Amino acid sequence: MMMRRRTTLLTGCTALVLALGATACGGGPVSAGGGDKPLNGQTVTVAGVWTGTEQKNFQKVLDAFTEKTGAKTEFVSTGDNVSTVVGSKIEGGNAPDVVMVPQVGVLKQFAQKGWLKPLSGAAKKSVDGNFAPVWKNYGSVDGTLYGLYFKAAHKSTVWYSPDAFAQAGVEAPKSYDEMLKAGRTVSDSGLAAFAVAGQDGWTLTDWFENVYLSQAGPQKYDALAAHELKWTDASVVDALTTLGKLFKDKQLIAGGQKGALNTDFPGSVEKVFGPKPEAGMVYEGDFVAGVAKDQFGRTIGKDANFFPFPAVGGGAAPVVSGGDAAVVLKDGKSQKAGMALLEYLATPEAAAVWAEAGGFLSPNRNLDPASYGDDVTRATAKSLVAAGDSVRFDMSDQAPAAFGGTKGAGEWKLLQDFLRDPSDPKGTAAKLEAAAAKAYESQG
Repeated sequence: MMMRRRTTLLTGCTALVLALGATACGGGPVSAGGGDKPLNGQTVTVAGVWTGTEQKNFQKVLDAFTEKTGAKTEFVSTGDNVSTVVGSKIEGGNAPDVVMVPQVGVLKQFAQKGWLKPLSGAAKKSVDGNFAPVWKNYGSVDGTLYGLYFKAAHKSTVWYSPDAFAQAGVEAPKSYDEMLKAGRTVSDSGLAAFAVAGQDGWTLTDWFENVYLSQAGPQKYDALAAHELKWTDASVVDALTTLGKLFKDKQLIAGGQKGALNTDFPGSVEKVFGPKPEAGMVYEGDFVAGVAKDQFGRTIGKDANFFPFPAVGGGAAPVVSGGDAAVVLKDGKSQKAGMALLEYLATPEAAAVWAEAGGFLSPNRNLDPASYGDDVTRATAKSLVAAGDSVRFDMSDQAPAAFGGTKGAGEWKLLQDFLRDPSDPKGTAAKLEAAAAKAYESQG
């Protein structure tokens, strides 16, 4: 495994002029003159939402950076409230050097508050050469590039147990109605259809976005994402109505609505791929694979697989993405080393480290697909890269953090309330509009 990884990193390298004293991708670690690693004695503090398997795998990337440069790293998990935690650390004089920002809206907020350093020339050159323009656009605020999208997500994937499908005698569905029908057949065979992670509000926004993009179409999706269309629009009510039919169907959801509200994301994966399965399917992004593989020993493609989120009604099948952007804070104590980390993250070499670990997709189009450890992930990654600028970014991630990215508030809380009681889609739409209007007004 180690030999294969080293080969992948070397063949996948581009010229790594990282402002680290590197002149090329050779067989050994990058070094400065005299053989000393260029950032010895420096420590880069990195903050991000990741915990568990994701944090462990990202640490492998940070360790590779340390091996290359000599800089030590410290990762601090923020939980879901990135904006609040980072803001508090800045106010307390303890700002991290780098933040992995999971929402476009939060990146914009940080930039508008003057917290961010623009990307260096070396990093910008790597972005231009390795990424589709859409990722540069989402990392920019008012024409200045601040964010480097290291990790992407394909959020239009429904993961299922092939054993559960075989036992029920169903195949991967092609439409939303077929998916619900297959789910009821799975339920009749002894398992619930879906494990829903309602304890984590962000998963519910992803459910809504896929339904909405397919039902309402890309133009309305873009308008709603920019709040140029109100959440009280009939298209929103229609999407909530569609979603509500699933949420209130006790045959379809493991543990019913109460069970869903007490299930977090890792728990939802466990209910499908853990030792005691309770459901046949779990909707979420490609990162489900990492949890199924690392925590529950599932072989991706054999006893854990996915089908594309199916088209709803007469619409097209949705393709929703998301991602985590690395940014450098002006108040960090090791800004030079922090920017060097971003320059490293922009390379195929860095992406290959996590790609081999699993549960990861890179928007870096120059990453060798062979870096991915299985055919299913490889196919998903190719699909994401091939989509180029046609992919639609996660809507809640584009919103101000107060609406689309804060635990216990805004869209996250209101969709949890809707899961608890989906009887009034129109009323929920009105509450969503009130919360959105307030957040966008505060953002200015």
